[in-house]
Amino acid sequence: MSDRRPEPGEPIRSITEVEVRYAETDQMGIVHHANYLVWFELARTRLCLSSGHHYADVEKRGYRLVVTRTESRYRRGARYGDTVQVSCWLERLSSRGLRFAYDVHRDGELLASGATEHVWVDAARNRPCRIPPFLQAPFARLAGHASGP
Repeated sequence: MSDRRPEPGEPIRSITEVEVRYAETDQMGIVHHANYLVWFELARTRLCLSSGHHYADVEKRGYRLVVTRTESRYRRGARYGDTVQVSCWLERLSSRGLRFAYDVHRDGELLASGATEHVWVDAARNRPCRIPPFLQAPFARLAGHASGP
């Protein structure tokens, strides 16, 4: 797993390596499409950690990021034993929501791409809310912004 240093104004990208497990493949020996969403979550969690806040700690502070939309585009299949690199970056940041984007590569070849959209939720009230104040600056940095949303 590695992260590369972005150019000014460019979002931070998290890169997570995943070794394809046998259980993730279908009868044809190709990774089942649903597993890409699991890989997206791995990469997204790693990216959130690079903000300085583990997602589990965000939840302990009373906030959740609820998925409202997923997108996936598949170009080539990964197979058991392959090692893939899943990159994630914060594509859009607003006061109440955000959009993460993802690419999955194997040896430099793009296998899949996708995105997930999320809204912030106050866990105690189970209602949408603004981005928690303690995350405004860290998430703005993830998105490549100088200041908050």
